[in-house]
Amino acid sequence: MLLGQVSWLDCFVFLVFLAPQLIIHVGFFPTLLCGLRALPFLCKSCRIVYVSIHDESLIKLHFIVLSAAHLADPFQRQNQTPFVQKASWFEDIVIRCVRYAFAYIPANIGRVFFSKPVSLPFLRFRMLRHGYFRSPIHWHEVNGDKFKGIWIINDKSRKPDIVIYYAHGGGFSMGSSYFYLEFLLALLKLLASPAGGYSNPAIFALEYTLVPDASYPVQLQQAIAGYRHLLSLTGDSSKICVGGDSAGGTLVLSLLLHLASISEKEKSNGQARISSEPAHGDLRPGMAVLISPWVTLHSPKSKNTSSDYLDADNLHLYALQYAGNKFSVQDPLISPGNCTDVSWWQDACPKQGFFVMYGAKRCSHPTYAI
Repeated sequence: MLLGQVSWLDCFVFLVFLAPQLIIHVGFFPTLLCGLRALPFLCKSCRIVYVSIHDESLIKLHFIVLSAAHLADPFQRQNQTPFVQKASWFEDIVIRCVRYAFAYIPANIGRVFFSKPVSLPFLRFRMLRHGYFRSPIHWHEVNGDKFKGIWIINDKSRKPDIVIYYAHGGGFSMGSSYFYLEFLLALLKLLASPAGGYSNPAIFALEYTLVPDASYPVQLQQAIAGYRHLLSLTGDSSKICVGGDSAGGTLVLSLLLHLASISEKEKSNGQARISSEPAHGDLRPGMAVLISPWVTLHSPKSKNTSSDYLDADNLHLYALQYAGNKFSVQDPLISPGNCTDVSWWQDACPKQGFFVMYGAKRCSHPTYAI
């Protein structure tokens, strides 16, 4: 199921679904106060949209408006950030909104944006607008003993020949599998296509508990329980491909380190282990696909730049909240980038290796296979 691009109508309908949920979960006055604080930014953004739409030279005036704030030459593309040089005005507005949200909107408000009560009705509206009264791809919610998520499969009557185990991003404070559902349905459609090459692919999207409702090790315990569930379904870890973006990538790397750490050698080194049960066979998945993984949660190298839309101070706050009071944010199972043990990574490496995608300042989407 491949739906069209998001339209302004979609944006309006999303806000219609969002408004009552903000009032219910955040409160009217906190929501109003947040909106009033954002009003100058919204007015500036609307001005950019208005000028871009009503002028014949869209790109030229787009750069005039954006450049004024930076006192740059409005007609020199090289004075703009690499993203702005290539982005459409719609893409630039979206990123500006995301950048503002991460810097100034509290996480308890942000998490409502990505929640099930907002995301699921919005997806159903998008489907209806494109002629789908129900999803052509089967999916259902899974509520296990120690985990929950969304199971998506091409043909529910047959055993899957590959399972994507996906963990969503959001700094451990926001996000949900339901916000990613359209992306995951499209991914399954592509996997089942002739180009994808799979006859019955499946995806399990983990719905882990967000901070501050719970902190480490709860999220990793849920990821482990979900992985065990998939092992029981497939009977072969080689058929599982683990994946995630941002904080979801962190969780995937932590899961891989945990699978390697249940050997006797790693259990005795004093790290914050989740389980001491012995391994039975090779538990490593077939492959890992990571999209801009949050590898090191708390690093002095994290700084705000003109090209980044994540706020460094908020990232550090999310990292400390995720680690909680009982564990150090420097622990490798919490922040995998702090693991410098080469042998541990060798044991944790999936059978077919890693496939990592991320954005760089002067390169749109570099991709590396390891």
